[in-house]
Amino acid sequence: MTLANRQSREVNPWVIALTVMLATFMEVLDTSVANVALPHIAGNLSATVDESTWVLTSYLVSNAIVLPLSGWFSSLFGRKRFYMTCVVLFTVSSALCGLAPSLGMLVLFRVLQGFGGGALQPVSQAILVESFPREKQGMAMAVYGMGVVVAPVIGPTLGGWITDQYSWRWIFLINVPVGILSVLLTSLLISDPPYLVRKSFRNGLKIDYIGLGLLSTGLAFLEIMLDEGQRNDWFGSKLIVWSAAVAAVCLVSVVFWELRQKEPIIDFRMLKDRNFALSTATMYMLGFVLYGSTTLLPIFLQTLMGYTATLSGLVLSPGGVAIVLMMPVVGMLLGRYEARWLVVGGLAVSALGLFQMAHFNLEIDYATAALARVVQSAGLAFLFVPINTMAFSFVPKERTSYATGLVNLARNIGGSAGIAMVTTLLARRGQFHQQVLVSHLTPLDSGYQAALHGTAQQMIAQGASSVQALHQAQGVLYGLLQRQSAMLAFVDTFWLLGAIFIGLIPLMFLMRRTRPHKGALVME
Repeated sequence: MTLANRQSREVNPWVIALTVMLATFMEVLDTSVANVALPHIAGNLSATVDESTWVLTSYLVSNAIVLPLSGWFSSLFGRKRFYMTCVVLFTVSSALCGLAPSLGMLVLFRVLQGFGGGALQPVSQAILVESFPREKQGMAMAVYGMGVVVAPVIGPTLGGWITDQYSWRWIFLINVPVGILSVLLTSLLISDPPYLVRKSFRNGLKIDYIGLGLLSTGLAFLEIMLDEGQRNDWFGSKLIVWSAAVAAVCLVSVVFWELRQKEPIIDFRMLKDRNFALSTATMYMLGFVLYGSTTLLPIFLQTLMGYTATLSGLVLSPGGVAIVLMMPVVGMLLGRYEARWLVVGGLAVSALGLFQMAHFNLEIDYATAALARVVQSAGLAFLFVPINTMAFSFVPKERTSYATGLVNLARNIGGSAGIAMVTTLLARRGQFHQQVLVSHLTPLDSGYQAALHGTAQQMIAQGASSVQALHQAQGVLYGLLQRQSAMLAFVDTFWLLGAIFIGLIPLMFLMRRTRPHKGALVME
C-alpha cells in the first residue's frame, strides 16, 4: 500500500496540507514582516537604523544555509522528527526575539530563528508531494503556494500595523501560538514515508565537514553581499569585494566537491535533469521579480505618492486576494493542461501588470495602482505551482527532500538578489535622470525660466520679497525635478522586471514535455 493510499484512509491529506502550510506561512512571513519595524527596533534598543538591518541579514543568512541541507538532515534524523525540531526551534527563538533586551541578543536569536525556519519550506513541500496521489498534487501545491506567495505580500503591511498599534516585539511573539499548534498537529497527523531510509553514525555515516563548511560560508557571504551591497556602494566597499570573492570561491568549490562525494549533503547531480534545472532557474527568477516588485511598489507609494504604510499595504492586499482566488483554479487546470503552458500564460499576464506599473505617473489614483498589482498577482498565481510540477515530474521520490531544498534555496536567493537589484537600480537611474533633467535648469531654457518666474510670482503674492521668492521658486522646481527623476527611475525598474518575465518564456519550450494522463504525469 502506498503512503498516499495509507494516509488517505487514516488522515485526510487536506488536513496535512493545512498543517504544513501553517508553519510555512509563519516562516515566509518572517522574511519580510520585520522590514518596516526597523526604525522602531533601532530606537527601542538604542541602535542606529543601519545597525538594525542585521536583524534582517542575520535571518536571511542562517535561513539560506539550512535550506539546501534539509534533505540530508531529514535522512539523518527522520523527516517528521527534523520538521518538528525546526518548528520548535523557530517558535522558541521567536519568543526570545520578542523578549530580546539588546540588539546583539536580537541578532543572535534571529540567527537561531533562521536555522529553525530554513528547513520548513522544503520539508513541508516534500510532505505535500508524498501525501497526495499524483493527480491531486497540483491542487495540494496550490494550497502550499498560497502561503509562500501571499506571505511576502502581506508581511510589510502586517508588520507595520502591529508595530504601530502595539509594539515591534509582537511581530515575533505572534509566532508562538501558531508554532505550538503546528507542533501538535504535526505530531498527530504526519509520519515518515516507508522508503525514507534513515542514516546513522553507527552505519558508517560521516559528516562532510568540508562540504558543509564551504556551503555555509559561501551562502553566508553571498547574503551579506546582496543585503549590504547598495548600502555600502557595492564594489567601492572592501566588505562587499571580500564577500563577493569568498562567496564565489566557496560556492564554486562546493559544487565540485559535492559532485565527488558518494553521499553529498546537497545533491547537485539532480541538476542533470533538464526539467529540474530549468525549473530551478525559473524559480530563481520568480523570487527575483516577486520580492523585487513587492519591495518596489510600497517604496513608490510612500515616498512619491505620500501614502501611509497602511494605505500602501491596502494597494498590495487585492493582489494577495487575487492569488488566493486563482490558486485553486491553477490546481484544477494542471489536471487538464501541460504545466509549461500555464507558466507561459502566467509570465505574460504578470509581465503585463509590471508594464502597467511602468506607465505610472505622479497623478495616479489608488484604483490604478491596485489594479496593476492585481494583474501582476493573477499571473504570479499561475507560476509557483506549475513550476514546481515541472521540477518534480522526473525526480525520484526518495530524492524529493533534496530537490525541494534546492528549489526553495533558488527562490530565496533570487528574492535577495531582486531586492538588491531594485534598490540599486532606483538609486543609479534616479541619479542618471536627475543629471539629464538638471541640464535644462539654465537661464537659456525658456521653459525653465517661465516656470521659475511663475512660481516666484506666487511666492511674492504670499508675502515673500523678490529675492526670497526667487530662492524659494528655485527650491520648489528642484524638488519637482527630484520627484520626476525618482519617478523615471521607478518606470525603468518596472520595465526591467516585466522584460525579465517575458525573457523567461522561451525557456519553457526547452522543457521535456509532460501531460496529464489518467491522473499521472507521463512523458511524451
